[in-house]
Amino acid sequence: MSIFVALHHVTHYKYDRPIDLGPQTVRLRPAPHTRTPILSYSLKVTPTNHFVNWQQDPQGNWLARFVFPEKASELKIEVDFTAQMTVVNPFDFFVESYATSFPFQYTNDLKTELAPYLATSEQGPLFAAYLKEIPREADSTVNFLVELNAQLQKKVSYVIRMEPGIQTPEETLASGSGSCRDSAWLLIHIFRHLGLAARFVSGYLMQLRPDIDPVEGPREVESDFTDLHAWAEVYLPGAGWIGFDVTSGMLTGEGHIPVAATPHYRSAAPISGSAGFANVDFGFEMSVRRIREAPRITRPFSDESWARLDRLGEQVDADLRADDVRLTMGGEPTFVSVDDLESPEWNIAAIGPTKQALADELIRKLHARFAPGGLLHYGQGKWYPGESLPRWAFGLYWRKDGVPIWKNAELIAKIDNPRKAIIEDAKAFMEGTAKRLGLDAGYVMPAYEDPAHWLQKEAGLPVNVDPSDSRLADAEERSRMARVFDEGLNKPKGFVLPVQHAGADGSGWMSECWQLRVGRNPRWRVVRLHAAGREGRRLSRTDRGGGSDRRGTANPGSCRGLRAALRSAYRGDQGDARSRCHRNQRPAGAKLARDGRYHLRPV
Repeated sequence: MSIFVALHHVTHYKYDRPIDLGPQTVRLRPAPHTRTPILSYSLKVTPTNHFVNWQQDPQGNWLARFVFPEKASELKIEVDFTAQMTVVNPFDFFVESYATSFPFQYTNDLKTELAPYLATSEQGPLFAAYLKEIPREADSTVNFLVELNAQLQKKVSYVIRMEPGIQTPEETLASGSGSCRDSAWLLIHIFRHLGLAARFVSGYLMQLRPDIDPVEGPREVESDFTDLHAWAEVYLPGAGWIGFDVTSGMLTGEGHIPVAATPHYRSAAPISGSAGFANVDFGFEMSVRRIREAPRITRPFSDESWARLDRLGEQVDADLRADDVRLTMGGEPTFVSVDDLESPEWNIAAIGPTKQALADELIRKLHARFAPGGLLHYGQGKWYPGESLPRWAFGLYWRKDGVPIWKNAELIAKIDNPRKAIIEDAKAFMEGTAKRLGLDAGYVMPAYEDPAHWLQKEAGLPVNVDPSDSRLADAEERSRMARVFDEGLNKPKGFVLPVQHAGADGSGWMSECWQLRVGRNPRWRVVRLHAAGREGRRLSRTDRGGGSDRRGTANPGSCRGLRAALRSAYRGDQGDARSRCHRNQRPAGAKLARDGRYHLRPV
């Protein structure tokens, strides 16, 4: 998990009298090649009366050049930036095949571009002796450089040196100690004398206290820490510039924030410029603080954080109760057969031989356990794209106050009931429904398969393929076509009863007689939508079509034609509403009179 930190850096020069300040070059902005994400950056300079020009040097480093038109008694430079300390793998690179072993030669083009980073100078005898001890061959270039860096870290002790400037490689080897910039400059010369391009890098080093203490040895830092730092980078073909920190003996990571990378250390100074003669009081301040960090395995929530979270949760619950906000949890628990875990119907298939029967058994157990007076509803479920029919869904509905909605669950037939309903049962059920609603059974109309659709499907088959032929690829389509043609297109497949509330108080029911042009065209009749599977289902936009809108007619492909059927009803003395029409009539319309009754309009 990333840790977000804020770095604050102040460099302050106070002069005993106003002096002339020459142009000042500030190199304290994270370089473009830094691997640690920099989220924000600001640079504030006093005196505020100045001109600033942001630019990039020949190596692409950011630098700000300040010009001060007036005398000043102080020069104050404040740097603030936030960084996302995302872990960096220092070995996340590939090396070109010709450079995987040492020694290797840069290509001519690379050698020309890297010329400033390959320049060497004559060194002293201590340097020559140390260089002579380094082997000149290695199977792995990367391992060779890692070992070279680690060995130099053991030879040169790190010290904090406040004197200006950088020691020569000979001085560093002679003293056996040096600051980070001294040891980095020594390593750069070693790389170059071995034929490797190397550059000097100055920047910030941020070290955060680890969550867990090491098993052996002291902790790296006791608290979060930052300071200006210096290290070396070597150029490897295919990998680019790879950083080596002699102070730690390791490769650079996310805590190394470069601000300048140059062939010579003189071009990498954080601040350079001239000033008039005066006594100066130098001040320096640098800090880093964590501004955001997510809980993680090595540092979970503290007890105090858990307590705050708990108090916040209690407050949210109290607000929800006070405002009468009720929450429910949605979800679809998945049930599988305990006796058959591997069948397709319990893994990938939508339906199967036992799934519906077991679902029926489960919903009845839930009914007996949670909702004895609930209503079992077996109906349409989800309809996914590409599937010819919607899936089935079993529902259970009950009242919270315990008042029964359905008193006898045995009236809901079980899926494995040996008695199967036939078309006569559907007709009797619909006529009985009409009677219970106070409507004439004559308004119950038969529904047929759409002959146009199935004749078109049959016409699309090859001449040598029958609807029942097993060569039809889609088993479901083959079964449906065979069943339709075996039973015939002129036999009813279901029954329809149009109903709606009648009267302003909705106390009664009314129906209508859809007058069809049977005598003139045998195709004009109520049909089942071939993709719907059952009557009573809503029509999709595609199914509704755009057929005739004549009153009293019903186009098989037009819902608008069905809705346009004539309403003819009257209000009875007892408040119920009943339709009256004769099946052989062809009324053209009706209107609602002032007395509240529907009257036919003459044709």
